[in-house]
Amino acid sequence: MTPGADLRVRILVLSDRCARGEREDRSGPALAAWLDGRGVDAAPPVTVLPDDQARIAAWLRTTCEEGSCDVILTCGGTGVARRDLTPEATRSVVEIELPGFGEAMRAAGRASQLRAIIGRGLAGLRRGVLVINLPGSPGAAVENLAAVWPAVAHTVAKAQGDQKPCGES
Repeated sequence: MTPGADLRVRILVLSDRCARGEREDRSGPALAAWLDGRGVDAAPPVTVLPDDQARIAAWLRTTCEEGSCDVILTCGGTGVARRDLTPEATRSVVEIELPGFGEAMRAAGRASQLRAIIGRGLAGLRRGVLVINLPGSPGAAVENLAAVWPAVAHTVAKAQGDQKPCGES
């Protein structure tokens, strides 16, 4: 079995234009396809919300607490525009921040695009659910997820109580 194939993943796209129906979301489907290629089912369908910090935080909090998933991938709102508030919403919800994820994602992005250094994506845990902020473009979202994916299953296992020494899990 592919590592992480048994994870339950939800995808949340943050975009004012997509939420208003002015633009088709391509990032959520790109992430779902990437996950599907690794045997991971990202269901239910992608959720799209506007770039509203309170709504994002409420959705993250509710989804983490209902126990319907192990991983939440957010997509969009990680730049420096005025409405890019996904990291702030995430930070207000997670109980433990995991800075290595953001560092790895920016390093991977930097290899192909200098502008990746302004990305503010982060990751953290709430009630055993791993929340990862990814950039809004389909290519960058997949690239960033690929950079951290090898650590996802281990992180979730540890957050959900795995007691085996790290070298054995």
